[in-house]
Amino acid sequence: MNIRLRGHHVLCLLGYRGKGYSEQFCANMTSIYETLRLHPETLIEIIEGPDDICQAYPADQHPHCHNEGIYLKDAAVLDTVDVELGSVISWEQLCSSINTNVVPDDISRLCANCRWEPLGLCKEGVLLVNEGRKLPAVSG
Repeated sequence: MNIRLRGHHVLCLLGYRGKGYSEQFCANMTSIYETLRLHPETLIEIIEGPDDICQAYPADQHPHCHNEGIYLKDAAVLDTVDVELGSVISWEQLCSSINTNVVPDDISRLCANCRWEPLGLCKEGVLLVNEGRKLPAVSG
């Protein structure tokens, strides 16, 4: 079974360290993150719009999954990573493309309006990929 991801979540996953919008959201995100971390051969389907991460977004919070700005962010990330919408690619191949095409400072440009960007975790995740190091396990 493929994991379906929208563009910007490709980079969000690199910086995921167990923080999120709700307990259910974090449980879902941790499951996806750990699957990819432990099984880099897992196939990712790059889709437009809400994906397997969005499905757990809390109903009691203002949704942003369909905002125009999010779609623009998805497109900018895919362009930077050099992966096309509709691609089916392994997580390992995706990380290789990130390593080739993305540097930590790209996060400031691509994710300037993200509430999580100031934490610096996504920059750290890109750096780990650039250095060929493994992403850390999510401590819970």
